[in-house]
Amino acid sequence: MEKPIHDILRTQKQNPLDAIFAPKSVAVIGASERANSVGRTLLWNLISNPFGGTVFPVNPQRHSTLGIKAYPTIFDVPEAVDLAVIATPAPTVPSIITQCVDAGVKSAIILSAGFKETGAEGITLEQQILEQAHRGKMRIIGPNCLGVMSPRTGLNATFASAMARPGNVGFISQSGALCTAILDWSFSENVGFSAFVSLGSMLDVGWGDLINYLGDDPHTKSIVIYMEAIGDGRAFMSAARQVALTKPIIVIKAGRTEAAAKAAASHTGALAGSDQVLDAAFRRCGVLRVNSISDLFDMAELLAKQPRPQGPRLTILTNAGGPGVLATDALIATGGEVAEISEETTASLNQILPAHWSHGNPIDILGDADPHRYTQALEIAAKDPNSDGLLVILTPQAMTDPTQTAEQLKPYAQMVGKPILASWMGGADVAAGEMILNKNHIPTYPYPDTAARMFSYMWQSTYNLRGIYETPVISAIDSSSGIPDRNCVEKIIKAARQAQRTMLTEFESKQILAAYGVPVVTTCVAESEDEAVRCAENMGYPVVLKVFSHTITHKTDVGGVQLNLRDAEAVRLAYNAIAESVSAKVGVEHFLGVTVQPMVKMAGYELIIGSSLDAQFGPVLVFGTGGKLVEIFRDRAIALPPLNTTLARRMMEQTQIYKALQGVRGQKSIDLAALEQLMVVFSQLVVEQPGIKEIDINPLLASSEELIALDARIILKHKEFSSEVPEI
Repeated sequence: MEKPIHDILRTQKQNPLDAIFAPKSVAVIGASERANSVGRTLLWNLISNPFGGTVFPVNPQRHSTLGIKAYPTIFDVPEAVDLAVIATPAPTVPSIITQCVDAGVKSAIILSAGFKETGAEGITLEQQILEQAHRGKMRIIGPNCLGVMSPRTGLNATFASAMARPGNVGFISQSGALCTAILDWSFSENVGFSAFVSLGSMLDVGWGDLINYLGDDPHTKSIVIYMEAIGDGRAFMSAARQVALTKPIIVIKAGRTEAAAKAAASHTGALAGSDQVLDAAFRRCGVLRVNSISDLFDMAELLAKQPRPQGPRLTILTNAGGPGVLATDALIATGGEVAEISEETTASLNQILPAHWSHGNPIDILGDADPHRYTQALEIAAKDPNSDGLLVILTPQAMTDPTQTAEQLKPYAQMVGKPILASWMGGADVAAGEMILNKNHIPTYPYPDTAARMFSYMWQSTYNLRGIYETPVISAIDSSSGIPDRNCVEKIIKAARQAQRTMLTEFESKQILAAYGVPVVTTCVAESEDEAVRCAENMGYPVVLKVFSHTITHKTDVGGVQLNLRDAEAVRLAYNAIAESVSAKVGVEHFLGVTVQPMVKMAGYELIIGSSLDAQFGPVLVFGTGGKLVEIFRDRAIALPPLNTTLARRMMEQTQIYKALQGVRGQKSIDLAALEQLMVVFSQLVVEQPGIKEIDINPLLASSEELIALDARIILKHKEFSSEVPEI
């Protein structure tokens, strides 16, 4: 007899992690009766929270544990085991995993500590475990973790003191200690979980595995993550960009220090700190990053109750001026915007509000506002096309009725395309009104600045999700003109490697940019005074001289730049001045001559476009304000290649210089479309040339007439790497 179709589909959809989250049998290796031990707590949690399966204690020293028959080894367990939970000392774990694989155990959770966090010996233990696990296709969570809960099924394979409430939030944490704190907090806040996972050291199962698993879980409506290290960044991004389209993924990441900046050879390396790269990765795959644990769960609840805003503009409706100002400050500080009220909205509000209302946003409907005035004003404000969301603030005053006002707001809980948030201030006086709003899916906050920050997070989530739909395609830039000239690039890099150089000269760097169609200033190499004069006279005065060297990274630091040279004598003097300065500061062997280029006269803005390598994500792009003070102003945006024109424009929009590039104080806008295309071309160069470690164009001079690279620097990797276009 053939299997029913639903059985076939169930078989096809089986996930290896089912053995962890929905096991039919669990072996507790290291089960104990010793008071307060991990083995005893774990066993008690499993048997006191029925999950529909069988528990087998494994302990060679005991015949029974907590009244349950115990077995000397995993081989003695009478049934097939889906999940082994291991709570024995670290040195014993590799042999236990070997036995589990031989016995056909499908998965394991290793609670034990004492692995890579202890040094080389612990790393060796992990390698042994992983080798055996791969042999048996066993999936492992841990080591050094709290364990796993599946509250909906009753599985509590942890040594926590209590079982999480069932709910629709999938929670994943690297920190076991934080898990217990979150668990305690969740009881008071009545937060429930579809899964509660402590990942520990992520020896095997990582972020990507769990995001994919919870993405397929119908009980999980949102995924919240406490992260200490990204681990396999590519796996995280691949899973997140698939799941974030249907379920919010919200992350709090510990550690915002910029350790990657020190000792960087390029400006880009100094600007692209590891934490900023992670932010760029989150944006690219639709993940929302928050800064506090309360925000983590507030956003999970908020995104489940209200639609995401389509833009950053918030309308604030309040019966008191001060709270409206606080909300405005918080909104702007976190990237939101105060909606500009339309003339039609103002006219409508004039008809229903007292003459002394604020006539602007925040809409102050005054302290004597009754429930009817609130609902009338809200209905008008909600229809304003300039608004993307609404925040209603209420402070208890003599004429205020918090409870009845909340009742009147119930019909506005789901305004199409616009979220509504509320801040009912006043503690016990407004508690009944808060309860009414929350039950009707209008989230409430005790303080208006918190509510405004939550709206900004919602808009950031929308913005990040839109980026998922942008799929850059790597292709020929202009095949008719022979661009890119990859053969030219290959020859330059090959010659540098043969000379055992990792730093390309400015001239070589510009040749590579030109091979990809990036406009570069005319540059001539001169190894003597006479050659410098000849170059200058051929291109016309005034000119610029820069040191030509295989080793000098920042030319101005060694006196290696002379500007605005107007005749042959000035060129000769400048040549000798550069030679003397470089020789005195770093040694004569570092001076090989100069490059000569025209003094570019056009007025414009100095920009930087660059790329450096991140340990987790590979090439990272930087765009922003350039010039000599680039690392002082630190006005930059970071993204992952490749780009398309939309993603390039997004990078521009994240910088302060973007406002100037659009034209200010009588200045014309630069050709933003041409800049977009140049950034796309640059990103193609980065992904197609994996031998490049760091590359800067600084400055890229941008004006309304043209874009031109005035200086360039490329540093190669120490050895050849295979080409790989990121799947982003």
